[in-house]
Amino acid sequence: MDRITYHEQTDMENVLKLREVLRTLPEFSRDYFRAIDSTTTTKTRISYAYDIRIFFQFLVNENPLFKDKKITDLTIDVLDQVQALDIEEFMEYLKVYKDSQDSYITNGETGLKRKISTLRSFYNYYFKHEMIKTNPPALITMPKLHEKAIIRLDTDEVAMLLDYVEHAGDQLSGQKKAYYDKTKTRDLALITLLLGTGIRVSECVGLDVEDLDFKNDAVKVTRKGGNEMFVYFGEEVEKALLDYLEVRESITPIAGHEHALFYSIQRKRMGVQAVENLVKKYAQHITSTKKITPHKLRSTYGTALYRETGDIYLVADVLGHKDVNTTRKHYASVGDEQRRKAASALRLREEPPKQN
Repeated sequence: MDRITYHEQTDMENVLKLREVLRTLPEFSRDYFRAIDSTTTTKTRISYAYDIRIFFQFLVNENPLFKDKKITDLTIDVLDQVQALDIEEFMEYLKVYKDSQDSYITNGETGLKRKISTLRSFYNYYFKHEMIKTNPPALITMPKLHEKAIIRLDTDEVAMLLDYVEHAGDQLSGQKKAYYDKTKTRDLALITLLLGTGIRVSECVGLDVEDLDFKNDAVKVTRKGGNEMFVYFGEEVEKALLDYLEVRESITPIAGHEHALFYSIQRKRMGVQAVENLVKKYAQHITSTKKITPHKLRSTYGTALYRETGDIYLVADVLGHKDVNTTRKHYASVGDEQRRKAASALRLREEPPKQN
């Protein structure tokens, strides 16, 4: 029997989850999800389904035209009954609303823009296929996103973080010391790998031990969208991984988790949340002003690589960005530093000769 990878398993679970969410939407919306099946991941389609469900919830809860109707009973003509003003009201609603558990949900600029983008895509499909006559989301102005500073670790902070992971146990005793000693080699390997390759946290937790290739100092990762790619690492990453593999040999995993590279204390494959908690636990001892996550370690790697090479296309390729403009946007500030150096390197007029 062939080995089922973490990503194949996750994909199967997501397909089943998507079917569940689609059952809570109007029947006609399934056409849209079938249409985008080949161009999106299951995770993306689940996010879209939730976004569209919030829109229909807004209509039946807040709009007198659809009051007391069930979402699953709505037909496609409902889309033509919605006007641009209703979409603007929906945008206002998204800022703060209550979910089915009566808890308050809020959306900032990014969440707001994503949900309206999803609604635009949804409407565009039916409008282009001439199933509806109007397209109100196309008439409204998209929410503006304000640029946020890219948070990353400085070079000295990277060294401090790795030193802390190695020596944090020096200050501990008893049960805390025993727990630290049990996870230290794994934690160091994991954080060194993130810092030394820039892979995503989802790619990291999906790694199987068979994905490591020490002959070429490479690791095979499954990128967003399912593409496989080899990412290469240096000596520090190699040493940290080899040290961890020695420890890993003594672990008897839970059935079904035999291939996972990184094990939790429960002897299962580590999840995204566990890695996020791990990074946060160590990083808060290094900097109190920066909120460091696995994604910030990825930004740290990208910055270091760009500073060393000055090649934005290489950085985009290694990070797995499909669009180099995404990379350029994230590392523009680094490019700015280089442009400043260029300005001072050029002299337009020679200095006059010194008088004796």
